[in-house]
Amino acid sequence: MPDPTSLLSQAAARVRDPVSGRSLAEAGLVDGASVEGNVLRVQVRVGPDHDPEARARIAAALGRHLAEAGWSGAVDVDWSEASAPRAPADPGVEPARPIPGVHAVVAVASGKGGVGKSTIAVQLAVGLRDLGLNVGMLDADIYGPSLPTMLGIHTRPEVGSGGKLVPVLARGLACMSIGFLVEEGTPVIWRGPLVMSVVRQFLEEVDWPELDALVVDLPPGTGDAQLTMAQRVPITGAIIVSTPQDVALIDAVRGLKMFERLGVPVWGIVENMAWYELPGGGRDHPFGEAGAQRLAAREGVPLLAQVPLDGRIRAAGDAGDPAGIGDGSAAGAFRALATAVAGRLGR
Repeated sequence: MPDPTSLLSQAAARVRDPVSGRSLAEAGLVDGASVEGNVLRVQVRVGPDHDPEARARIAAALGRHLAEAGWSGAVDVDWSEASAPRAPADPGVEPARPIPGVHAVVAVASGKGGVGKSTIAVQLAVGLRDLGLNVGMLDADIYGPSLPTMLGIHTRPEVGSGGKLVPVLARGLACMSIGFLVEEGTPVIWRGPLVMSVVRQFLEEVDWPELDALVVDLPPGTGDAQLTMAQRVPITGAIIVSTPQDVALIDAVRGLKMFERLGVPVWGIVENMAWYELPGGGRDHPFGEAGAQRLAAREGVPLLAQVPLDGRIRAAGDAGDPAGIGDGSAAGAFRALATAVAGRLGR
């Protein structure tokens, strides 16, 4: 039998804490272990945010990864109450400051472009609104803003009495995007420092109203905008969007690891374009089957929704009418996503 301590170290580095978004090893949540016969008892520290579902996911992932590492016996997890440690602050960076009046910041990200991240972000914001929450949307994709088109907004924001920009109200959402401030079709050709400056301004120099949630549509990748967001404001939770395709999943993992290193909790993965419903019944999987579902299981994070490939979603986005998707399986997936996120928000 391999050394249990070594196997536990391997497993703890792979199991993700669903609250902090970091591995159990990085979060320092494993206190030790002991072997009793063929049972490996693992001591795990948890905080008040670790509900029974979070604990069950940790225990299941530990058992799975220990078995993969070579442990053939049973695994029993003993829980001890403690506050989970946060990622250490970078002494060279000013501490993140909450946005006044904004209860939570929810980041929607993807490792690569073309996976429908902006569509998911808009539908999430609308879904949270339909659940009765006060919601704002920040389009932080400076190079490729899509919020004006997807919500049908064609007005410029006004400047309030305090010199701050006033968000544009559309579809019941308080919205801000660089697309409101530049002519349509005009390319934004800026270097990193300018991008970071604009993101900072949207966070600090916009007169956001009282919001239960500010949904942020981040640009694809792991660059300046993501780093600025994580350093300037406390991100309550991040959602990763991917298609089931292997090449998209590789980049989705990079997004997960980025938020992990930044100390941002990853709330889960959305699998977009999961299948196409055939006219005669059945499903076709043009981008592969259940790839993001397997990734979520492997990384120990929830699969929040599987959204089918549906032409009505594209048409609704182009028309600026999020409700234009109808009431089929796509609408059900978006409702499930909004419900899951609302639960995370305590709403």
